[in-house]
Amino acid sequence: MRFKTGALLLMVVLVSLSCAKENLIKRGDTLPVAYKKAMGLYQDGDYSNAAEAFETVISIGRGTQYGEEAQFYLAESYFNDRRFLLAASEYERYSALFPRSSKRQEADFKEAYCYYRMSPRYQLDQGYTRTAIEKFQLYNSRYPDSDKVQEAAGYIDQLRSKLAHKTYAAADLYLRTDQYEAAIIYYDLVISQYPESAWAEQALVNQISTYVEYADNSISARQQERYQQAVKSYETYLQLFPEGKHRSQAEKYVDDARVALAALRNSTDTTAATTN
Repeated sequence: MRFKTGALLLMVVLVSLSCAKENLIKRGDTLPVAYKKAMGLYQDGDYSNAAEAFETVISIGRGTQYGEEAQFYLAESYFNDRRFLLAASEYERYSALFPRSSKRQEADFKEAYCYYRMSPRYQLDQGYTRTAIEKFQLYNSRYPDSDKVQEAAGYIDQLRSKLAHKTYAAADLYLRTDQYEAAIIYYDLVISQYPESAWAEQALVNQISTYVEYADNSISARQQERYQQAVKSYETYLQLFPEGKHRSQAEKYVDDARVALAALRNSTDTTAATTN
């Protein structure tokens, strides 16, 4: 019984291998046959072998409709195989070679989407994130009537939020190491570059508190200036987030700054009176 089962499994494997070999492009296959085999591999979900087959079709079918279709499905094969960097490169090549193709718009969107899929978590290098944003923005500019415009805009928002998060985290790191000036600069970058992000309001609140902490730890000659900067940041907060959910927190920090400013003025007045 075991022998029969083993023999049956061996036969199935051999038949499968034979079928697989039949689907591969052979020397002497015509261009239509080669393309049909490549599409067969693609439709069977064998994307790795399909990519190789489409490469062969492209090499023997340049300047033909088969070559054009093969270029698109080469990119699609890489895309479905989750080899996004290769897919992005082949979509870009397709658009460059066939700018008037009916598939150009789809290729441009998927090129951008490949970079979106390669965008890493916020702590890592964000080169792919920035490229994805640029590609989606170009897509929306080039195809303003596309039904993908809103989807692209949503991806842009997600990617920009990731960049904002990275900048915000850098500001927090500087603050934890008492590098107040650097922290203030990076909080300001979040506010100025990503005002629509979920990180902007908290960045502005943190900027107010950082000015206060910076002033508290400064020499007396620089304290007034830095407390005043905290008040100015609060005024900016009121302009940008009049109904902000962190307003009570911002008010607490600015109250601390105002109390400190009042104490500095009283101290100055007392010193002046004593001197006179």
